[in-house]
Amino acid sequence: MKISTPYCNSVPGASLFSRIRLLMTAIILCVSISGCQQFVIISYLLHGPPSIEPDFDAETGESMSVPEVTVAVVCFTPTELKWKFPQLDEQVATHVAHRLGQNYIEMIHPDYVKAWVDEHPDWEKAEEIGKAFNTDYVIEIELADFSLYEGASTTLYRGRTEAYVHVIKIDEEGYADRIFTKEIDFSFPTQVPRSSSELSLGEFRKEYLSRLSEKIGWLFYDRFHGDMIGWAN
Repeated sequence: MKISTPYCNSVPGASLFSRIRLLMTAIILCVSISGCQQFVIISYLLHGPPSIEPDFDAETGESMSVPEVTVAVVCFTPTELKWKFPQLDEQVATHVAHRLGQNYIEMIHPDYVKAWVDEHPDWEKAEEIGKAFNTDYVIEIELADFSLYEGASTTLYRGRTEAYVHVIKIDEEGYADRIFTKEIDFSFPTQVPRSSSELSLGEFRKEYLSRLSEKIGWLFYDRFHGDMIGWAN
């Protein structure tokens, strides 16, 4: 009932040859650089850039990346958004769950969560899902707004999402407590909208949901400076 994909960090896991090549590159670069900058460059090349601590970890002192900790994701969509975007709640939850699973976080498979929700149409609180699957945390994504076009245009794509991301912690006795909330106001592309002549609406929607899941995922796993390079257009 869990999904997790082994994380692949290409620099720390590089072959001996690759490490030697990186070290030689660092030595060449350091020839004309003095002082502690040499050690900074060598560390950067061999171990990658310094990571940014997830907001969840920084604010709660806890982590979802701890072994044997399990997490479920659920998404709430207002009725008016469901009319415009059927199955949006399922799609957002699935993308986020898979994104977290790719980054060392043990997830309850979104198909199991969906099946439980379908079988319990009267459920009201996210903690019910956590108790049903015996998870440590439930990530609750509350969508407020969602669009795929640039303003009133029908030929320019720019996705936009306003949402609240909550985390409910379930303790060993089954008591639930909301320990984290973060507001999301996310647009992609960040600078220049895409033309509908370049790709279909379905293709853009898929790309946008992938980027949105990454934006939400950064609340829970490490990221690096510059990760948003390439998101401008």
